[in-house]
Amino acid sequence: MNGWILAATVALGAGLGTALWGVATGPLRRRVVAQNMSTALVCPALLLLAQGYTRPSYVDLALVLALLGPVGTLVFARLLADELADDPPRAWGVTWVGAAFGAVVVGIVCASTGPSRAMVKLLVIGALLIGGNVIASRALSGGFPGAGRG
Repeated sequence: MNGWILAATVALGAGLGTALWGVATGPLRRRVVAQNMSTALVCPALLLLAQGYTRPSYVDLALVLALLGPVGTLVFARLLADELADDPPRAWGVTWVGAAFGAVVVGIVCASTGPSRAMVKLLVIGALLIGGNVIASRALSGGFPGAGRG
């Protein structure tokens, strides 16, 4: 076991255990935030595992997850808008911690990869992951005032 795999194991164990607990228990607002944060934890863990096992295909999985995870949260936000309107989630602290974790992991993996096309892919993954989770959290907490109204 090397440092990459150890870091991924810690991230998955601590983060997904907490996210699973949040999804399985509590009010609806905590469950949707936990579902959103699971993407923010699994995607960087896949990047760490890709480095640890030297498997570039894990980076492709992280790319798909960074793209589709926040989209799934936006679908939940749309479908559960009436239920969440009464008691919207307020999870900006958790969102920024998840974004910071993703940024740190992407930065470290980029530094170890060096300048190449793979580094560009990692930067795209980081932008999708951080931007998507921030937008999804904003949508969960009440959406964007005035958006979609003509």
